[in-house]
Amino acid sequence: MAMSMTGFGRGEYGEDNYYFTVDVRSVNHRYSDFTIRLPKTLLILEDKVREYASSRISRGKVDIYINYDSFGQEADIKIDTNLVKSYIDCLTKIKDEFNINDEINLSLLTKFTDIFKVEKIEKKEEEIWNILKVALEKAFEALCEMKEREGERLSNDIKAKLDSIRKIINDIEEKYGSLLDEHIRKFRERIIELTQGITLDENRLMTEIAIIADKSSIDEEIVRLKSHIDEFEKTLCLKSAVGRKLDFLVQEMNREINTIGSKAVDICIINNVVDLKTQIEKIREQIQNLE
Repeated sequence: MAMSMTGFGRGEYGEDNYYFTVDVRSVNHRYSDFTIRLPKTLLILEDKVREYASSRISRGKVDIYINYDSFGQEADIKIDTNLVKSYIDCLTKIKDEFNINDEINLSLLTKFTDIFKVEKIEKKEEEIWNILKVALEKAFEALCEMKEREGERLSNDIKAKLDSIRKIINDIEEKYGSLLDEHIRKFRERIIELTQGITLDENRLMTEIAIIADKSSIDEEIVRLKSHIDEFEKTLCLKSAVGRKLDFLVQEMNREINTIGSKAVDICIINNVVDLKTQIEKIREQIQNLE
């Protein structure tokens, strides 16, 4: 089933000291347009996020909001042994110089906090990306599920309008079949009326009338219009991006309807053509929301 371009999805995932929340919003757009909002510390991952989003969304304006919390960092504590040795030497010198009996012990040395160096261990880019990607996948999965539901509603509405179009076309066919013979008869009578006193070649007259009748025939337009409707309905059932193809089919359907309208001589058929154009316009508006 065709997918809508409108939807929302949220994904959350945490691992180690990182917890990501990803919100994805999508609305209709002629092309694909991605806006990514990342914390400054994670801007290096923007290209990866964009590449992933492009693999999931082929059409639409997509806003991606990424937030994360860090619950402390892993750390590596190192001892400055040279500084420790300097402290011990100084304390020993003080002890000897002033005849102090106290021992130089570990408790005393740990009071000199500068002998310890705490180095934060930052996760590598790829490790952070692997955590963020899980949250992204969950957000886009939720987005796609919503787009599928909305796409199904739009598709069902469009199919109902296609059924209405088929009924109108059948009505036109019935009217046209009964009106054609009457139209030819009146046309023949009018020619004879205008050519009173002139001897006419009956075969030539019927040939010309047949040519004119053929030019006013809408059989080909009806066949092509029905074919476009069938193709339109088949395309709606596809899960791939179908919006551009449907837009093309709507243009072709409008072309055939306009031709039928230009050939119509009966007010009832002209009214049918107006009804067809109204339904086609409603469909055209609906497919602007399909991916």
